[in-house]
Amino acid sequence: MEAPVWNMLRMLIRVLTERMFKHLRKWFVTHFFGHSRQRARLVSKDGRCNIEFGNVEAQSRFIFFVDIWTTVLDLKWRYKMTIFITAFLGSWFLFGLLWYAVAYIHKDLPEFHPSVNHTPCVENINGLTSAFLFSLETQVTIGYGFRCVTEQCGTAIFLLIFQSILGVIINSFMCGAILAKISRPKKRAKTITFSKNAVISKRGGKLCLLIRVANLRKSLLIGSHIYGKLLKTTVTPEGETIILDQTNINFVVDAGNENLFFISPLTIYHVIDPNSPFFHMAAETLPQQDFELVVFLDGTVESTSATCQVRTSYVPEEVLWGYRFAPIVSKTKEGKYRVDFHNFSKTVEVETPHCAMCLYNEKDTRARMKRGYDNPNFVLSEVNETDDTKM
Repeated sequence: MEAPVWNMLRMLIRVLTERMFKHLRKWFVTHFFGHSRQRARLVSKDGRCNIEFGNVEAQSRFIFFVDIWTTVLDLKWRYKMTIFITAFLGSWFLFGLLWYAVAYIHKDLPEFHPSVNHTPCVENINGLTSAFLFSLETQVTIGYGFRCVTEQCGTAIFLLIFQSILGVIINSFMCGAILAKISRPKKRAKTITFSKNAVISKRGGKLCLLIRVANLRKSLLIGSHIYGKLLKTTVTPEGETIILDQTNINFVVDAGNENLFFISPLTIYHVIDPNSPFFHMAAETLPQQDFELVVFLDGTVESTSATCQVRTSYVPEEVLWGYRFAPIVSKTKEGKYRVDFHNFSKTVEVETPHCAMCLYNEKDTRARMKRGYDNPNFVLSEVNETDDTKM
């Protein structure tokens, strides 16, 4: 009895040791060799585009100021808030100087010692500070009632009308820009997440590249459409080198790639057939490939009807051959469906052909074995049997 137990124990130790060394080797390669071989990305994992434009003509740069609304919306928050504060403070101070100039020209200031019967253009402006306060009260329509314009001076009336109109324009533009910045569909895209890795394994008898995507909000994306682009450097037969050459990658779910029912995480897949750019890749050659797979998800936000796009990308080190995603959706005893995001990017190793071509060759071989073939040179000849044995 001791010998079988000892053999089982030795076998268990050997299996655990092999798995431990396998994980250590993978960790060592990833952390020591992976960082030294950083690949340039066009699209980061969170969807930002890594590209810059150089030698842009000054005339082309002026176009950004012509489209001032889009330029302001694309600014970062720190620059936007600087413009917001500067626009209001600058207009208040500028009109404060104009009100001070009106009072100075009309000799309303105390330094001119106006008479008792003197009617000023603006009541109770005694200096630059009080002119600034009147400008502030006028533009934001506070109206404390202490300082006011009189009918004595037409210039002051015109300046009051002009500041009121300009103040409305500044308020509309800046408040609209802040509101549009807050409600941009980019923020809705932050609640759409993709799996950290893509995997390659068999699905429905076909070799597929699979990616998991989830909607973290309960509100749906209407009319969702998902697709991909494979970016790589190619050389044409004429010898032209094309950097970032794009190839379409079709992703589908079991119900198609149009109008996804995005209530729970979906596993989208690309079938690696002879028309796929992954068809000639293998498990051994995949890490040496130089490509970037960019995945797009377009949809309309249900609550705002705004169209948004979510992007992410995968480089060869992030494509795991021979793995599938762990289950993520379960059903509770109360009859509710539960999504466990702890397993969202978790993968499980499965048996997978090491190349798509091998899988297709294996299928062709099996199909040929089931079929019969006619041999035109085969001739059936009848043989007369004679009985040489006589009783």
